[in-house]
Amino acid sequence: MVAQAHTFTLDGPHARHVVVELDVRSGLPAFAIVGLADAAVREARERIQTAIRNSGFDLPTRRITANLAPGDLRKAGPGLDLALACALLAATGQVPPESLARIAMFGELGLDGSVRPAHGTLAVADAARRSGLTALGVAAPAGHAAALVEGLEVAPLRTLRSAARVLRGGQPDPLPPRFEGPRAGAGAAGEPELSDVRGASEAVRALVIAAAGGHSLLLSGAPGVGKTMLVRRLPGILPRLDTEEAIELARTRGETGRSLDFRRPFRAPHHTTSAAGLLGRAANGAPGEVALAHRGVLFLDELTEFSRGALDALRQPLEEGCVTIARAGRSVVQPARFMLVGAANPCPCGAVPGSRACRCSRRQIERHARRLSASFLDRIDVRVAIRAPDGARGPAAITSARARGLIAAARERQRARLAAAGLALNGEMDASALARHVRLDAPCRRMLATAAGKGLLSPRGEHGTIKLARTIADLDGRGRVRADDVAQALALRCGLAKPAA
Repeated sequence: MVAQAHTFTLDGPHARHVVVELDVRSGLPAFAIVGLADAAVREARERIQTAIRNSGFDLPTRRITANLAPGDLRKAGPGLDLALACALLAATGQVPPESLARIAMFGELGLDGSVRPAHGTLAVADAARRSGLTALGVAAPAGHAAALVEGLEVAPLRTLRSAARVLRGGQPDPLPPRFEGPRAGAGAAGEPELSDVRGASEAVRALVIAAAGGHSLLLSGAPGVGKTMLVRRLPGILPRLDTEEAIELARTRGETGRSLDFRRPFRAPHHTTSAAGLLGRAANGAPGEVALAHRGVLFLDELTEFSRGALDALRQPLEEGCVTIARAGRSVVQPARFMLVGAANPCPCGAVPGSRACRCSRRQIERHARRLSASFLDRIDVRVAIRAPDGARGPAAITSARARGLIAAARERQRARLAAAGLALNGEMDASALARHVRLDAPCRRMLATAAGKGLLSPRGEHGTIKLARTIADLDGRGRVRADDVAQALALRCGLAKPAA
């Protein structure tokens, strides 16, 4: 007898529909799984047979063949265990075969018959709804994640016996208690306070502007001047994720937790991280640092110590908001809209070039500068040189609460203006969106033309400067970009003048 069950396999951040076809017939006892299955799926044979026996069901001593369709789609992970076991129970008449037509099954089986959460439950729930299935059976701890998808009935299952009970028309198991994560818009306790930073008001202002518009930022300065200390305060001034963004990020991560995490991600990989570590791997669909930093911050400390190849690989995700990885005929696309923040020393010894403390030759300084390609630097909108304060440290520039309020208000203005274009931040605007949403008067255009004429701005740099000026105007609550906004943007990008405090 042949029975069918529905399940899903992960392909990067996406879930693909898989139909399990299982046949039981006379012959020498064997259990074969075909359909381009990886090692984790092939090993399911032992888990399934042991779980069925330990759950009190009959395991036929006949030839069992399971086909995973479509045959040209790679199947990976233990999440197919539950569907394979249910198909086997249906093929042997222990559960009604027709009950598997409307419900998908996704979960890993323990040897005792328990159902465990499998990676990617949220993506699977969304794909099940899109596939026209009305219900999804998942491990009970993953039930809250699956229930985030509207229009889908979720059946929490603790054991294989629970799955059989549901397929016979019974009730699923209850959901475990839900643990609420941080609420959107609230500051998390224990985050470093921005007001601890003294004597660096220009750098703090640049940080707030970059955070408000999602612009890339580069901090340069000698060791110990506070570059990393300043960046570590960035998560505390960023608004929390909204529910849609939190769901999107959870799908990218493949999370199966009991509640959403509304904190914006802050990723800080070591400078030995390779290009594959930053971008991800197509072979197993594992997200890289750029995808894990989606809707948050990717902080590259000691920026010049990263390999040039790894940094240049960031150019595409910075430009397009996604990363495409193709290896051996397999392509994976991951969302990657992140705020890039880098910190670097101005020369190999760390001191300011030309100062008494610097002992580097001109060739060494030039070689150090060439570690960052011109095309990579051209994608960084805000560049700030931090110097050690002279004498007294000075007053605090702004508190985290005040900065968070200003940034949230500015982002709300951007969201309202850019919603029709499917964008959320000024830093995401392309040339066409920039032309529609930013109008410059004659003084602004002359200022940009002067900078371009001096070789300080490329066409991409000019667009970045306009986006930065638009963010400065949003922070100040103004609808139009003024010449002062463009002057500040040029100062932040090119160092033509000091930015306003």
